[in-house]
Amino acid sequence: MGDDSEWMKLPIDQKCEHKVWKARLNGYEEALKLFQRIEDEKSPEWGKYLGLVKKFVTESNAVAQLKGLEAALAFIENAHVAGNEFGSKIVTLKPVVKILPKQFESREKAVRDEAKLLAVEIYKWIRDALRPPLQNINSVQLKELEEEWVKLPSSPPKQSRFLRSQQDLKAKFEQQQAQGDQSDAVDPYELLEAVEILSKLPKDFYDKIEAKKWQERKEALEAVETLSKNPKLENGDYGDLVRSLKKVVGKDANVMLVTLAAKCLAGLAAGLRKKFGTYAGHVVPTILEKFKEKKPQVVQALQEAIDAVFLTTTLQNLSEDILAVMDNKNPSIKQQASLFLARAFRHCTQATLPKSILKPFCAAFLKQVNDSAPEVRDAAFEALGTAMKVVGEKAVNPFLADLDKIKLDKVMMYKYVLEVCEERAAAVLPASCLQQLDSANWKERLASMEEFQRAVETMDKAEMPCQALVRMLAKKPGWKETNFQVMQLKLHVVALIAQKGQFSKTSASVVLDGLVDKVGDVKCGGNAKEALTAIGEACSLPWTAEQVVSMAFSQKNPKNQAEALNWLANAMKEFGFAGINVKGFINNVKTALGATNPAVRTAAITLLGVMYLYMGAPLRMFFEDEKPALLAQIDAEFEKMQGQSPPAPIRGAKKTGVEDECDEEEQDEDAGAGQDIMDLLPRTDISDKITSDLVAKIGDKNWKIRKEGLDEAAAIISEAKFITANMGELPLALKGRLNDSNKILVQQTLSILQQLATAMGPGLKQHVKALGIPIITVLGDSKPNVRTAAMATLQAWVEQTGMKEWLEGEDLSEELKRENPFLRQEVLGWLAEKLPTLRTVPGDLMFCVPQLYACLEDRNGDVRKKAQDALPTFMMHLGFDKMTKATGKLKPASKDQVVAMLDKARAVMPAKPAAPAKAGGGKGSAGGAAGKKPPAKGIKEDEDKSGPIFVLVPNAKEQRIKEEKQLKILKWNFLTPRDEYVEQLKAQMSTCFAKWLQDELFHFDFQRHVKAIGVMIERLDCESDATISCLDLILKWFTLRFFDTNTTVLMKVLEYLKLLFAMLNRENYHLNEYEANSFVPYLILKVGESKDVVRKDVRAILTMLCNVYPASKVFPFLMDGTKSKNSKQRAECLEELGCLIEGYGMNVCQPTPAKSLKEIAVHIGDRDTSVRNAALNTVVAVYNVCGDQVYKLIGNLSEKDMSMLEERIKRSAKKTPAPPAKQSASERSQREHPTNPSATFLRKPAQEDPNKLNQARQNAQHSESSHPSIPKEFQLDLDMIETDQSRVSELPDLVQHKLDELLEPIMIPEPKMRSVSPHFDELHNSTASTINFVISQVASGDINTSIQALAQIDEVLRQEDKAEVMSGHIDQFLIATLMQLRLIYNTHMADDRLDKKDIFKLYSCIIGNMLSLFSMESLAREASMGVLKDLMHGLITLMLDGRVEDIEDGQQLIRSVNLLVVRVLEKSDQTNILSALLVLLQDSLISLDSPMFSELVMKCLWRMIRFLPETINSINLDRILLDVHNFMKVFPKEKLKQLKSDVPHRTLKTLLHTLCKLTGAKILDHLSMIENRNESELEAHLRRVVKHSGNLSGLKTDRGNEKGGLRTDRMSKAKVSDILSEIFKKIGSKENTKEGLTELYEYKQKYSDADLEPFLRNTSQFFQSYVERGLRMIESEREGKGRIQTSTGTNQIIPQHGGDTGPLSSNNGEELKPAVYYERLKILRQRQGLENNSRQQQRAPISSLLSSKPSVASSTDMLHSKLSQLKESRELYQQEHNAHTHSPTHAHTRSASPSANLDDLKKRLERIKSNRQ
Repeated sequence: MGDDSEWMKLPIDQKCEHKVWKARLNGYEEALKLFQRIEDEKSPEWGKYLGLVKKFVTESNAVAQLKGLEAALAFIENAHVAGNEFGSKIVTLKPVVKILPKQFESREKAVRDEAKLLAVEIYKWIRDALRPPLQNINSVQLKELEEEWVKLPSSPPKQSRFLRSQQDLKAKFEQQQAQGDQSDAVDPYELLEAVEILSKLPKDFYDKIEAKKWQERKEALEAVETLSKNPKLENGDYGDLVRSLKKVVGKDANVMLVTLAAKCLAGLAAGLRKKFGTYAGHVVPTILEKFKEKKPQVVQALQEAIDAVFLTTTLQNLSEDILAVMDNKNPSIKQQASLFLARAFRHCTQATLPKSILKPFCAAFLKQVNDSAPEVRDAAFEALGTAMKVVGEKAVNPFLADLDKIKLDKVMMYKYVLEVCEERAAAVLPASCLQQLDSANWKERLASMEEFQRAVETMDKAEMPCQALVRMLAKKPGWKETNFQVMQLKLHVVALIAQKGQFSKTSASVVLDGLVDKVGDVKCGGNAKEALTAIGEACSLPWTAEQVVSMAFSQKNPKNQAEALNWLANAMKEFGFAGINVKGFINNVKTALGATNPAVRTAAITLLGVMYLYMGAPLRMFFEDEKPALLAQIDAEFEKMQGQSPPAPIRGAKKTGVEDECDEEEQDEDAGAGQDIMDLLPRTDISDKITSDLVAKIGDKNWKIRKEGLDEAAAIISEAKFITANMGELPLALKGRLNDSNKILVQQTLSILQQLATAMGPGLKQHVKALGIPIITVLGDSKPNVRTAAMATLQAWVEQTGMKEWLEGEDLSEELKRENPFLRQEVLGWLAEKLPTLRTVPGDLMFCVPQLYACLEDRNGDVRKKAQDALPTFMMHLGFDKMTKATGKLKPASKDQVVAMLDKARAVMPAKPAAPAKAGGGKGSAGGAAGKKPPAKGIKEDEDKSGPIFVLVPNAKEQRIKEEKQLKILKWNFLTPRDEYVEQLKAQMSTCFAKWLQDELFHFDFQRHVKAIGVMIERLDCESDATISCLDLILKWFTLRFFDTNTTVLMKVLEYLKLLFAMLNRENYHLNEYEANSFVPYLILKVGESKDVVRKDVRAILTMLCNVYPASKVFPFLMDGTKSKNSKQRAECLEELGCLIEGYGMNVCQPTPAKSLKEIAVHIGDRDTSVRNAALNTVVAVYNVCGDQVYKLIGNLSEKDMSMLEERIKRSAKKTPAPPAKQSASERSQREHPTNPSATFLRKPAQEDPNKLNQARQNAQHSESSHPSIPKEFQLDLDMIETDQSRVSELPDLVQHKLDELLEPIMIPEPKMRSVSPHFDELHNSTASTINFVISQVASGDINTSIQALAQIDEVLRQEDKAEVMSGHIDQFLIATLMQLRLIYNTHMADDRLDKKDIFKLYSCIIGNMLSLFSMESLAREASMGVLKDLMHGLITLMLDGRVEDIEDGQQLIRSVNLLVVRVLEKSDQTNILSALLVLLQDSLISLDSPMFSELVMKCLWRMIRFLPETINSINLDRILLDVHNFMKVFPKEKLKQLKSDVPHRTLKTLLHTLCKLTGAKILDHLSMIENRNESELEAHLRRVVKHSGNLSGLKTDRGNEKGGLRTDRMSKAKVSDILSEIFKKIGSKENTKEGLTELYEYKQKYSDADLEPFLRNTSQFFQSYVERGLRMIESEREGKGRIQTSTGTNQIIPQHGGDTGPLSSNNGEELKPAVYYERLKILRQRQGLENNSRQQQRAPISSLLSSKPSVASSTDMLHSKLSQLKESRELYQQEHNAHTHSPTHAHTRSASPSANLDDLKKRLERIKSNRQ
């Protein structure tokens, strides 16, 4: 029972095979029940028993056999597969077929004949399965057999006799045979004998397959390939062989061997079939990975291999390997995997492709249908379509739920293709043709295509299934066919199908991709074009053209792209242009124009030329934004087509009407096509961009805002390019600007209207009345340039709209009624030009006749002349009679005159133009326009030349700069000018150069260039503004001339440039970077010209260039010039560099002196003598400026070069230097000193210096005789220097002055005439000079020098009785200190060689000095706002410098700085410091400094706000509110809120709230310095605060200052506790104790009733004593403080020289001191630019605008101004000190105490000198 229970659990099919007969019996019984229960005869359940039924019948156990037979009968009756199993295999043919070939070799003819008959009969049943066994019989016999087989009917034979066992099934079999179901193909494989090949492998196969030489590996593979070709292989162990082949496929680098190995695998799989299944899993992953190879032969071999392998196993076994590569990065692998699955699915059934397998594959396909590679997407669609065909839509659709309709349709299409096309093609094509279409043998494929062609040629049009046929052609290998003969035939067949059949766009879509892929093929391209043309005829050229061009440009093959365009160009001529959708492929044509391959560009331009035949000028609109050079090529192609007519079409749909249509009608159609191009242009609706804000801007009161609005409108139109007629409210807004008071805006509006004309095209007609007529009104403007612009706009509009709309109604007559001579002249001239060109005009023209008659008698002669010219043109349309009748309303005298004129006009009345000429061809309006322009140009040529040669277009230069920065146009940078640069320049010039001038400038004849330059020279002064507006273009054109070889032109060019730069200097204009970069490098090329006269002029221009462009920026261009291969150029550039260094000092060397000098010194070793000398001279010039430091700067030189340099320096030192003035005059007579070399120029400030100099000179004239006679060679010729603008002011080099003799006595003769001057003036000037000298040392680059100077100043500041001598020098001292702080920050801290202790010491000295200074309120209050701003900036930067913390005691230093900041806030002038903090906060927020910086500035402001109740009376509220107003202009409320932190906003609000609280409504009286205060955001804010808080001020308006002060004190007492707590904290702090005691003393002075007891109660006795002692010391110090009272109110270092109040006025005969000459020298320096800087120049116009208000100097301006004073202090000190020391009256004119101070300072000065030595 145990055994029974074991088999009872088994499934039925296993019971039927069990070794126990009882089990089998039980299995048969259950099988019988199952077979009777299954209703579906095609159920997969039957398949399980297909192989077992034979065992049912042959059962060995009799009892079981009976039940087995019963089950077998049930199987046969119910199962669909049973017929296949038994029907065609009643007779076993294998033994027969095996011996049949031998019978054909029999000697007996009868045997051979019988064998033949038997072969024919067998063929009937098994068809082609018989071919392989008989392949080796005699060829004649095989041919006979083939002939007999062909004769056999295609229908299969029917079984006519049945076995006895089949009698019961006879009826069923007959029924099946009647339905054609019986035939079942016999597998040829079953009829073959297996061949054993493993033993036949070469013995050294496994060695050779691993050999290094590929030839040996190839031999081994060829041996395997030969063996594997056997169709049936004997089973065996193929593991080693398969592994070897797999290794070759996966790893061999030789693709030929990979192909061979793949073929071997395919052969093994085909020969072994299911027996190869064991190895399938090993080779499939390797084959899939190898699909990354793109060579067709490799891919084809791999496809054959994987297909053969698949047949040996199941899809389920391979699914894991396939899914692994479905998301591979390589698109080829993904594509081939999907294609393999599509092929595999075709071999599957519903049973073998269940949902469990299909689901993961579908998920992978869904990813692939969205892949970026089209080949991957198509493969996925094909696989899904195949799966749908195999298992049905119902099974696949659930997996496609996420697929959109378009993609789902594509899947369905593939399904349809697979199901229908094969059936339909099979119905019309021979079977052999279809079988051989994808044969591996190219000859068979060629034979198949020949059959295909014959079939198509004989096929009836109605019966031809075009789509099915072309899809058959696309089957593997499809369009990847490698044999050109087969491909040529295939392409020809496509053309045949398209010509003969009903060829649809769907059919075309199947083949177009393949055709386009072959259109560039050398051998097949002609056939491909033939097929494309045939498709064009079948499906229309417009559709085909769009598809072809799109496909060609989705590929990367330039040959295909070029040939596709060439085909299209030819097709357009053959088909005509009707229906062509230009927009469909214009973007691809643009792509082609930009292609790198010249053939593609040429093809595109040729195509455009053909299109131009049909479309005319409007075609150019599509390409206006192309590069100028390309546009020139397009224009050249268009010019070739000028005058040609498009050919008559020879292809396309047949005409329905008569064939001989008249030419005019055809041309009218073509013209219409040309007009329609305007409709093809893609237009944008800009109405939504014309917002109410924009319209409000255009109508704003402020002209700048109006201009902004117009700029925005222009930008909107420019961006849209082509627009619809809908512009919203823009027309009304623009109309308002046509009568703007600002003529620049009128011109800009006209420019926008011209833009509109081009952008809107014919749609402009609807705007003629609203916006066009107002243009005519502008023709009455008094300015010629405005009228010119208006006429240009009018012409642009008429070109788009025609004249009809302008002449309709009474608008034109109303304009002529205006008695404006300019308007009448322009309008009548315009009508006289336009009316003769019109065939008809509206009758409303009659309204203009009365005004025309009035103009005939106008007072203005020009109006009368224009009216007379217009008279015949009116008459040609209105007729003589009508016009005569219209004279009836005139006065008699007038009538007689007018009638006489009408008679004269009648004689010259022009004839009406004929109907549109045929010559217009297909160009529409283009031909007509071209025809009209020449005569008009001829008439107006002289007038044009008399007009301006340059047009001043607002913002045009800025736009060009912007476009070049954004790389929208070519950057002007080339070795030699290419055509595209020239064309770009032409295009840019066309908008702002007179047309005739531009033609001359770009004429091929150089004489025209000379003539044009001559005109430009004549107009240079009268058109200076326009010249400057076009300066960049002018300079660019001259750079082109530098590449010409004609000397005449070059000299004329240089002549103009000299005049141009002189004019620019007079106009105070300075080149910008864009202009300089486009010009200077090319000018420097000519400095190496062989002709001396050219070089001389170029050097002169370079000299003048430095007047209009910073020398420091010219320097790098010259440095680049020294790298030239031209030795003359190198030498001249080096000489020029030397001159720059002599004239401007070392600051001119960019980027650094050291780097520049190293590069210059290299040339000392140059082969060319002139270059060597020039380099030596330049280095000597550096030596003269900076002495021995030159040796450090030049770096290491060779011994030879160094010796040459040293010799040259010695020689230069021996020579006696010429006097500066004479040297200047003789050597550089044409050089003028520019401003600071590092400056960035805008406009120079107004030069007032000459007038001041003259005044000073007049004051000094009468005292000159008092001086002893000094030889002329030792004097400065001031008159010559001041009046000569072309000289360099040679200045003494202060660095080289030796100070040893500074205090030695120099005898100056006593003046003959001397008036008594206040003695303190003498003292003050001498002391000031000494202080200036010491202060100058503070900014020294040497740390020790600076420390010593600071120590001296600190000593003065610590002695309160002496500290007052610093009064008047506070800003100067602070600036020097700031310079030192910056030097430390930028240089010393970064220098690792310096000891950080020295830096710390210097920092300590600086902080100590300033703490001393800011402890004295009187001196601290002298610090100006600008200096305080920079001081606070420097101190806060120092506090935030992380490097300071790394220094020993760095924290202590930062605490000291913190203390100093507090001191500055307390002691400075409260208005100045508050103003400085506001400006500093504004700057920090603009420049996006670190958040910590802004935060510290705001902390300072909060501290200031906290003490406002105490300081409010000392603050100039007007200035503070002006600063707040400026702050709010830069940062309006909304912008302030957008900052990351809200603290700035709260700070400002708190400041204003506190001010309102303290002053109440009176604060609104302090807005006097604000312009347009009503528009100020500040006033509105203050009013709100005042309104909401009521009377917040503690100061009642009727109370005096005293009461206000008391109230303020009371308000501050509320904070007594906090203030005293902070003070005692400071006293308790080691660092801040002195500051705390000082604050406590001042607090007690202010609040005498303050109670300190609570704060001292808990402290030690020592601390209390310390505080009391400290307070007593401060009290005694302050009580003993003395102050020197000055007898004059001025503390200036340099006296003013323009009036009589200065201390050096000489009206009374007083002696002129050296300071006067120094002052004159200083003014000369300022005029030459040495005292100026970029920031000063930029800010000058702003300060001049605010001159009516108290000016607040820019901190940077003051810094540079004081810097110049510091640099000059040594010379001034020397002059004044000598004058005072040795004057006879010196001892009697000073008081004792100041004298002592001066002596002390002089002693300190001597100590400094000794230390430096």
